[in-house]
Amino acid sequence: MNKDELTTNEKARKKERFLQNRFILAELVKKGIRLKYRRSYLGILWSLLEPLLSMIVLTIVFGTLMGEKTREFPVYILSGRLLYSCFSQSTTAALKSIRANSSIIKKVYVPKMLYPLSSILFNYVIFLISLIVLALVAVVLGVYPTLYLFQAIVSLFVLLLLSLGCGLILSTVGVFFRDMEYLWNVGLMMIMYTSAIFYRAKKLLGSRWSFVLKANPLFCVIENFRSAVFGEAMNLKYLAYSFTFSVVAILVGILIFKKNEDKFILEI
Repeated sequence: MNKDELTTNEKARKKERFLQNRFILAELVKKGIRLKYRRSYLGILWSLLEPLLSMIVLTIVFGTLMGEKTREFPVYILSGRLLYSCFSQSTTAALKSIRANSSIIKKVYVPKMLYPLSSILFNYVIFLISLIVLALVAVVLGVYPTLYLFQAIVSLFVLLLLSLGCGLILSTVGVFFRDMEYLWNVGLMMIMYTSAIFYRAKKLLGSRWSFVLKANPLFCVIENFRSAVFGEAMNLKYLAYSFTFSVVAILVGILIFKKNEDKFILEI
């Protein structure tokens, strides 16, 4: 067998493995969605009702506390709430993914990285469905789409990258350090309060504590997404920072995952 034939066969095997892994990933995503709504009467409908009910409560509470009487304030809250929930739920699921699938990992060989990836992707799919609520609420409250709305695609893509990067890092750390689940809950609370979900970001950005918001890449993603929703140009500095942070997180996540995945079997 000559060198060209070996190269062709190697490419064919790589293509076959890629297609096989893609199929497994798709099945894991479907399984995640099914399990999330198992024994639930509302099913996927809850993904639409839950953010809507949360928006109503947050609008009443924080709108009253801060004297917000603007008609579009519920849209402001809902847009931040949806993106934060996607990041929170996907990273938390990724953190637990290796341990949650320990029985399968011990019996069947599947590339281990597919587990945190599927955990993030199925939550992201559910999040995309929940955006229907945001669209309906925006139209009802008079926040109509403009050409700037296409910017939202960029923000949603960066949100996915950010979730993937943080999720891969957490999935590795979570195998060796079980207390990470509790620490991450605390971390998510801090991220939530520095993401300007239920208060106007400009109130803090105009103070000496503005760096607290700007250091949070999720805040940058949320602000650019809101700009798209409300018909404004996105902040390019926020975009550059959040995108760079996400790419670096993905590279670090892949590196430490690959370096430690063979040790997972000893810890789960």
